[in-house]
Order: sequence, then C-alpha cells, then structure tokens
Amino acid sequence: MTIHEFGKENKETIILIHPSVVKWDYFGNVIPLLEKNYHLLVPALPGYDFDNDNDFTSVEQIASDLNNWIKAKGFTEIYAVYGCSMGGSVALMVALGQKVRIQHCVIDGGITPYQLPWIVTRFIALKDYLMMMIGRAGGVALLEKAFATDDYSKEDLQYVADVLRHCSSKTLWRTFESCNNYKVPDPVPKIDTHIHYWYAKNEEKERKNDIAYIRRRLPQTEFEVLPELGHGGLVLLRPELFEEMMSKFQ
Repeated sequence: MTIHEFGKENKETIILIHPSVVKWDYFGNVIPLLEKNYHLLVPALPGYDFDNDNDFTSVEQIASDLNNWIKAKGFTEIYAVYGCSMGGSVALMVALGQKVRIQHCVIDGGITPYQLPWIVTRFIALKDYLMMMIGRAGGVALLEKAFATDDYSKEDLQYVADVLRHCSSKTLWRTFESCNNYKVPDPVPKIDTHIHYWYAKNEEKERKNDIAYIRRRLPQTEFEVLPELGHGGLVLLRPELFEEMMSKFQ
C-alpha cells in the first residue's frame, strides 16, 4: 500500500482515508489547505491505486497494515485519523487497533457492520456489487441518474466512472462484502481516543443504523450534523469547512 505524504515538516499528523470508488486524490482539494499545518498521510487503498494493480483486501487487513506502517515508521502519536464512508470503517478499526496513541478518530458517514443474518448481508453486498458493475458499464450517463439529487458536476461523475473502470470485479465485491461484515472487537477495547461521527443533514435516514450502532458500541462518540452536502460531499464541495472542522480539536 502506497502512502502519500505532505507537510512532513509539521509536528502533528493526520491520516486521510478515502471512500470506495475513488482514488487517494479524492483529498486533492483539502491537501493544500491542511499541509500548511499538518503532516498528512494519505493511503492509496488496495484496489483503488491506479499505480498498482492489486485488489482490495478487507477493512480489517487495511487497518492492520496502516497501524503496522505507522509503528514501523516511528510515529509516537497521531493527531487524527479521518475516514469517509468505507474509509470511515477503516478509520474506526485503525483507532480500535492502534499501536500508537491517536487523539481523534473522525468517521464521516462511516459504514458499520450490518446487524443482520449472514445470508441477508450477502444479498445486500450482491445488490451493491451489481449496482457498481452496472455503473461501470453505463458510465457517466447512468451515474448522472444515480446522483441526481447531489451537487456533483459532470466532471466529478466522470471521475467516478473512470475509477469504476479501473477496479477489478474482485475489488468491488470485497469492498462491499467487507464493509457490510467487518468484525469490531467485542468487547470494544478501551482507547484514549476522541471518537467523532459526522453525517450530512440529508443523509440522516441512510445513516440511521450506523448512528444507532455507534451510539450503542461507542457511547462516548461526539456526533455532528454537516450541511446538506450528500454522502461524502464535505471534502469535495466544502474543503474550507473541512479544514476548519479538522482543526477545531486543537
């Protein structure tokens, strides 16, 4: 897994973990803002790295690999780990399995494990997988219909279409199967990390089960409602607000 680094001269470190169906440059609008004050670590997750033909592994494996990398590189403390959607799932597992202290874990619209029978979760993963495969075949025209209610430009949707064409069928299946079913330790380990769960105002219904799961398993979590930006829209559409929110923990 390639880790892109920016602002190496800065003391405090932020890990930025991208969602599915995008590349690490999903953070392209916020990197120039944050690298002035923070050392940024931006992983190119397996399966979504255009410079590497590997496949997605699992939420747990990626989180473990990140923790091992951080420890091996000699980091002693991380200011924050941020993840959006699938990246939020990885961020949570990084925080729970941390090998160095992490001050803050930000889960932006993060996906939590489904609390459903095994066979039902497989049907849901299959539905999501087939939707992505159809999106890959249909290109921008189909994605425009799927994202009609969100404020994404045609260029944004072309980007998603290009990523889908790059992803292998194995990567797409593993992405949804793993996000639906990754294993959070039970009991949840005690950690000295502030957990934050963010979600957009207009995705509250979609995140209802995730919010309930986080409240139940991590009752210390601080929740924050974002403007109506759609799922994953904060980084893309409001980079200045993202910088402000990531810096307010100081």
